[in-house]
Amino acid sequence: MKMKNLCLLLIAVALGFSSNVVAQKRKKTTTKTSSGYGNQSGYGNQSGYGNQQQNQQQSSGYGNQQQSSGYGNQSGYGNNNQQQQTNKPQANVPIVVVPSSGGSIFDTIKPSLRNDASIERNLIKDRAPLVYEPIREDDAVYRQRVWREIDTREKMNLAFRYSADEDNGNQRFISILLKAIRSREITAFDPQADDRFTTPMTPTKVMEAFSGGLDTVPVYDMNGDISKYEVRQREVDPDSIYRFRVKEEWVFDKESSRMFVRIIGIAPMKRLTRSDGTDLIPGQPEYAPMFWVYYPDCRPVFAKYEAFNGKNFGARMTWEELFENRMFSSYITKSTLDNPYDRTLRSYIKDPILRLLEGENIKEKIFNYEQDLWSY
Repeated sequence: MKMKNLCLLLIAVALGFSSNVVAQKRKKTTTKTSSGYGNQSGYGNQSGYGNQQQNQQQSSGYGNQQQSSGYGNQSGYGNNNQQQQTNKPQANVPIVVVPSSGGSIFDTIKPSLRNDASIERNLIKDRAPLVYEPIREDDAVYRQRVWREIDTREKMNLAFRYSADEDNGNQRFISILLKAIRSREITAFDPQADDRFTTPMTPTKVMEAFSGGLDTVPVYDMNGDISKYEVRQREVDPDSIYRFRVKEEWVFDKESSRMFVRIIGIAPMKRLTRSDGTDLIPGQPEYAPMFWVYYPDCRPVFAKYEAFNGKNFGARMTWEELFENRMFSSYITKSTLDNPYDRTLRSYIKDPILRLLEGENIKEKIFNYEQDLWSY
């Protein structure tokens, strides 16, 4: 009887001890599980993927030591204590401005160190435009304002696209304008306000409107480290500017009994396209002025640049003479003749052929005013 009671007592003590051990293990496991999917870290193990007693101090991650976030490494994917490359500018990395190669529009042309001609060409440096013959307001009995456009793709206007480099820079007409604006010899005016030269533009704003902006490009060495930064101009094809708008006025002076034409302003035109390069309206290209320049201010500058002459290179005229002698081809897009609503021909004549015919009709009416004053 005593032996039976002793056995029962030993069994009860053993059961109580084992239940206490199981409870302690369960409490310890619950305390150490801080993140993951029910375990200390990993998927169902104390840490890692089934490897016990590894990286017991992990709070999150996939099995690497002393990580607070990420995918188990201090940086990167599995490389501890390894610094990642960054594109942030560093104090000791040089920044180099790379000249553009966009047809010498924004580049500085190096002058020739020798006489680059068979003769001494000094006259062009001293050329100045002739002063306009004054016209009294009382003598101007007839005035009409005309807007016309010059398409440089026409054969007669190829001088506007002459792309050679000379000592005074690139010889494209758009390059001559931009160079004079950048040197502040000519003031550009904002075309968004109006075409009456009311809002001046800074040279920086003009260059930003013409160019595609600037890009900072990192340059890497063989080890994959950034050795320097290059500031590059986004390339813009200078031949993409092939239209120019001219604002002029035709005046009949009764004192001299003749018709005068005076150019007031010139504006280069850019083609409006979508981001993919297509026209806003398929098959109907739209153009908008980039800036306006006041022509009387441009005459001293144009007198120092010669226009290209493919027939005789030695008989070139200046750009000022080219405009004054009307040595260009153009077509009328708007006028004040019978136009009380100040509309362009494009706004009420959709057919391009009929627009050209209407422009010729306007030109003939202005010409006939002078002829009708004479009796034969």
